[in-house]
Amino acid sequence: MKRTSRDIRTANRYEVLRQIIAESPTSRQELAAATGLSLATVATLVGELLDLGMLTEVGFEDSAGGRPRGLVAVNASGGALIGVDIAETYVRVELFDLALNVLARADEDMRPGESRPVQVVGHVATAVGSVVAQAGVEGARVLGVGVSVPGQVDRATGIAEYAPNWDWHDVPLLDLLAEHISYPLYLDNPLRACAVAELWFGAARGRGNAVVVNLGTGVGAGLAFGGGLHRGVSNSAGEWGHTTLVLDGRLCHCGNHGCVETYVGAPGIMQNLRELSPRSPLHHPEDQTATIDALARGVAAQDPVAVKVVRDTARYLGAGIADLVNLLNPEVVVLSSWVAAALGEPLLEEVREAVARHALKRPLAATEIVLSPIPTDPVCLGAATFALEGALSSVTQKSNQRPNRRTWSRQ
Repeated sequence: MKRTSRDIRTANRYEVLRQIIAESPTSRQELAAATGLSLATVATLVGELLDLGMLTEVGFEDSAGGRPRGLVAVNASGGALIGVDIAETYVRVELFDLALNVLARADEDMRPGESRPVQVVGHVATAVGSVVAQAGVEGARVLGVGVSVPGQVDRATGIAEYAPNWDWHDVPLLDLLAEHISYPLYLDNPLRACAVAELWFGAARGRGNAVVVNLGTGVGAGLAFGGGLHRGVSNSAGEWGHTTLVLDGRLCHCGNHGCVETYVGAPGIMQNLRELSPRSPLHHPEDQTATIDALARGVAAQDPVAVKVVRDTARYLGAGIADLVNLLNPEVVVLSSWVAAALGEPLLEEVREAVARHALKRPLAATEIVLSPIPTDPVCLGAATFALEGALSSVTQKSNQRPNRRTWSRQ
């Protein structure tokens, strides 16, 4: 799509604010150097953000004998942002100030069979109400709510187009949420959310090219090229979890066989465990989190079954990541989301060894493979940045209309 001058101005405003959040306080001269924008452009954009109450002047710094440079910082109390992580087994919501510090969080468990759209919307609405009440934030201060939902989404229409683990098709999720939530709403998926969180605050910060591997119930890869998100032509890039790892392998929810997700997602890891030791006490048939946590404790205690399950999972994962390394030649591959956090260093070490066996030497030598260092939920954090982006884009032209271009049946 051709970018308008307004699109470019919004993107520049967003990039300037992003740099200030990452390096607050900072000077206009430092911002110009970091963003590649002219000093005049940066000064104009900073002035706009000051007028909006998103920034504040915080004094001066010496500049090698020249005129002192004025410093600006984020006005943390100038607004609030909400990030929503809708996962297959839970809904997590966090409320942030403008410096993206967490002020409140709420969790809602989703039991098996609670994945109908109206049920998911109810959990989200309850959790959003909870964080606003906890933080004592006035409604007018909430600039927006970023919502991450698994699967393929249409950002422009707010439609969850396809979520294979729930068999969702063309669900107008933001319209449903708007019946319960009065704040501006912005939709994307966890691949993009995790990637932008790593770009802003995590292992991909300052890296031009990064792959963020999202390991949860579902699996995918958030892609960052040239320091920005790569979405693909239909916002569908990164569906690596639904590439074929094993010919004629396990049946996947997407309808294909042998997908990466069926071997390294939480249900796939549970199947790895069942196939190795059907009666293992590590296995909790109805609880993914409890099973993954039991495996993590088992590895720490050198339980042979747990060690082999994690090693076998890492072999599958390493083969798939080697394909990403060979194809994309990234600077860093980040293992993110709750499965990666739970299995931690033991999984990382095995993955590194497996990737080294499969990847070409030249791209591998340029790639670092790490765990996400983000201490909070990276999906909520990334989703909050989508709300921030939306708030900035609506400064000069507000529109709450989201065209519903498709029909659906309420499930």
